[in-house]
Amino acid sequence: MTAFPDYPFTSRWFAHPRRDGLRQHYLDEGAGQPVLFLHGNPSWSYLWRRPILALREEFRCIAPDHIGMGLSDKPGSGRYPYDLAARVDDLDALVEHLITGGGAPEHGWTLVLHDWGGPIGMAWACRHPGRVARLVLLNTAAFPNPHGERVRPLLRLPFRVLRDTRLGTRLFLRHNIFARGATWRPLGVRRRMSAPVRSAFLAPYDRPEHRVAIQRFVQDIPLRPGDPSWPVLEGTGTSLAQFADRPTLIAWGLGDPVFDRAVLGEWRRRFPAARTRLYHGAGHYLLEDAHADLVPAIRSFLRTPPRTDG
Repeated sequence: MTAFPDYPFTSRWFAHPRRDGLRQHYLDEGAGQPVLFLHGNPSWSYLWRRPILALREEFRCIAPDHIGMGLSDKPGSGRYPYDLAARVDDLDALVEHLITGGGAPEHGWTLVLHDWGGPIGMAWACRHPGRVARLVLLNTAAFPNPHGERVRPLLRLPFRVLRDTRLGTRLFLRHNIFARGATWRPLGVRRRMSAPVRSAFLAPYDRPEHRVAIQRFVQDIPLRPGDPSWPVLEGTGTSLAQFADRPTLIAWGLGDPVFDRAVLGEWRRRFPAARTRLYHGAGHYLLEDAHADLVPAIRSFLRTPPRTDG
């Protein structure tokens, strides 16, 4: 397997029995209270390399790659649903596997969520609220767009092209424009990525058939009632209040063109007791731009007493 910078981890795979044996790659490093890291689109568990390296001496760090992403299997559209409900089911199956066969505790889980990790992780949390001890929220959402059905004007045309046209399909699958764009300034980062790190983010998406999940994640964004994943997102948003008593850290890259101040404000409205750290010089991949401050902040937060009651 190709070596990736600062990713000295042991790869593990879980074969999903209800997905015809599709293999989901995940990291499981360290021991202690479980910390579940959930990435979004178009990243993968490589995003979490720095916090895992910093935390694995004290915590059990678990970081899956969603099916079709990272080092997980990459099925064609006919073999996998590629929707939010399927992602939540996959996470549920993986966690049950770790609890029943991997020695993970049933309670005391911390969720660290970025991008699509928010709706996936919080929808899972709504199924098992007693398992969740703490939350770390990084440029993500788990509720309908606070702007309503509108995409922000600056993003409206490129979003429609990418989501709804043949040109968009060509840009996703042939040119890998979405994953490449996420590694560029100012779309995904505010500080230039080194060439080896950029190559690592892009490595799993090396040919068109390995980019299907990236396109399908964008196509699955629920903007309005009637979109396939709207019921899951709306239901999750309605149920978030039950987690307002959990210790929560919100860290936000203010240069994110999608998860903007309105999304941040919605989290703060729902979780008024949360700690908040704002990064003016960080974009969507704030762990790339602001890791020097953010990783110690996460470690300090995780050392606070968690909620462990069921």
